[in-house]
Amino acid sequence: MIAETAPASRRWRLDDNAARNLGLVGVLVVLVVIGMVTKPELYSDPTWVRNNILTILQQASAIGVVTVGMTFVIIGGGIDLSVGAIIALAGVWSTTLATQSHGAGGMIFTALVVGIAVGLVNGVLISYGRLVPFIATLAMLVSARGLAAQISGKQTQVSTNDTINGIATTKLLGVPLLVWILAVVVAAGWVLLNRTTFGRRTVAVGGNPEAARLAGISVKRHTVLLYVVSGICCGLAAIMLTSQATSAQAAMANLYELDAIAAAIIGGTLLSGGRGTIIGALFGVLVFSTITNLFAINNLSTEVQNMVKGGIIVAAVLIQQFRYRSLTQLLKR
Repeated sequence: MIAETAPASRRWRLDDNAARNLGLVGVLVVLVVIGMVTKPELYSDPTWVRNNILTILQQASAIGVVTVGMTFVIIGGGIDLSVGAIIALAGVWSTTLATQSHGAGGMIFTALVVGIAVGLVNGVLISYGRLVPFIATLAMLVSARGLAAQISGKQTQVSTNDTINGIATTKLLGVPLLVWILAVVVAAGWVLLNRTTFGRRTVAVGGNPEAARLAGISVKRHTVLLYVVSGICCGLAAIMLTSQATSAQAAMANLYELDAIAAAIIGGTLLSGGRGTIIGALFGVLVFSTITNLFAINNLSTEVQNMVKGGIIVAAVLIQQFRYRSLTQLLKR
């Protein structure tokens, strides 16, 4: 009886992941159809359609990188409300005159080190300081934004490095370099989650920390590493956003934490931890980026857009809870 139940549960999970991703693809198709109906004169132009697709992907690149890190944190049973503030701090620190004097390598190195350092602080406070992730990262959100404002003097810092600024305008095989960076991060995240011991430990820690501890996993150390991964993604995103705006400021990446969490959720990542997919999270990012693009070409207000996003998040959580109850019932048979 046990031998029959385990394969059935695994098949259910595989089918559930495929169905969820297929559903998100369906949402993207519906959004495209809405665009074709509301702006047929634009969608009738193949060149515009191609350029618009690349625009959507480019706009999704930075938040997509952040979402990969966020997905790892949530699967591991945590949450990170400080990602937007980490990006701002990394962006501001990497665009100071002192840092820019060391060239593009110095700017990239600084952004990544800032991301790693802040992620490490978050992880240590949560694992060894035993702070609730919500409180620890909320405090870091405020602190990092404050430090970014202090460093920049509340002024916009212009990037004068041509190499950094050129990241946003460079294309490889006709595709923006920012999109290639997103693709590499997503691929690396998928491999890390699905094909390594680190990924299996992440799922174990998020699903049942006590069982993971008894199995010999250092839950505290692994939790710290998850927040470091999130920090690395934030540092990389800071360079990407700095390149797009050719500047950095303390207010950059505002509300990125909410967008990243929302994308991970509608992609199938459980808020309680222990389950999630990188591909699903990517689809979640693309859905939100497509919605933003659709509202932009129809000249609709940001307020309406946020209400639509809020409705999607609520619907995704409700569906997630229903699917989780169905899985629980299946495992009890």
